[in-house]
Amino acid sequence: MKRLTYFCLLFLPLLSYAQGSTLLESLTCGSKILEKEVAYSIYLPAGYEASSRRYPVLYLLHGYTDDETAWTQFGEVKKIADQAMQDARVTDMIIVMPDAGVDWYVNSYDTKTRYEDFFIEELIPFVESNYRIRSEKQFRALAGLSMGGHGTLLYAIKYPELFAAAAPLSASVWTEQSVMEIDQKGWDEYFGFIYGPELAGEARLTPHLRQSNTLFLLQDLSEEGLQQLREVKFYIDCGDDDFLIEGNMELHAEMRKLEIPHEFRVRDGAHNWTYWRTALPTVLSFISERFHR
Repeated sequence: MKRLTYFCLLFLPLLSYAQGSTLLESLTCGSKILEKEVAYSIYLPAGYEASSRRYPVLYLLHGYTDDETAWTQFGEVKKIADQAMQDARVTDMIIVMPDAGVDWYVNSYDTKTRYEDFFIEELIPFVESNYRIRSEKQFRALAGLSMGGHGTLLYAIKYPELFAAAAPLSASVWTEQSVMEIDQKGWDEYFGFIYGPELAGEARLTPHLRQSNTLFLLQDLSEEGLQQLREVKFYIDCGDDDFLIEGNMELHAEMRKLEIPHEFRVRDGAHNWTYWRTALPTVLSFISERFHR
């Protein structure tokens, strides 16, 4: 009998993984704030359907012009997460990938778009009400690439009471000088609808932009906010050939100055999916370590 019990204990985890993980793409969450249905994809680890346990959650954010399917298709999130969890290198977790369009994960200057409010006030409660998720801060994390790296930093800095860890990849980080130097066509096309159209030079450095720009947010932190932020664990990664490397290096320098604990990596690579796919296993491992008590 003891031998049978021992065999069953060994066999159950294997059975759980044999059942496989589940990837659901392009589901929808109703938003009163945005007045529309917002699409999201979700990864449920192996054994989710057969168990009653509650899981930590990672919100994985896409880049500019992508959507809720970017990480599932180009990022191969299921393949990478399956392997990492099956090898026990990463704890089982739920991964949520919401669509943000080209909204930069922020509220627009005219409040016509309030994606930040949607994410904090509607998406997180929706996910935690509809899936078996551990709702404590310790079991909630963020990661994302490019525009999604910007969103990752933005939410972690503004809401440190909500997140245990943040892993921005090739994050869109703009210094004061680089904001002023964006050519007018580029500003109006990519940033005007969020921060204000037809702004040039110093006129772009509005109070609204300061509340949505990583470096300004760090510089404007209160002592209490700084202490809270030091409790969030950061993993920052950007390629040496990435056009955003200078902003990421500035971010690293600012966080060092403020004594905010973080890991900073510069690897060989550019602003592309090859770089982000190779980063994902390390990101999952870093996040997993923060989920452990």
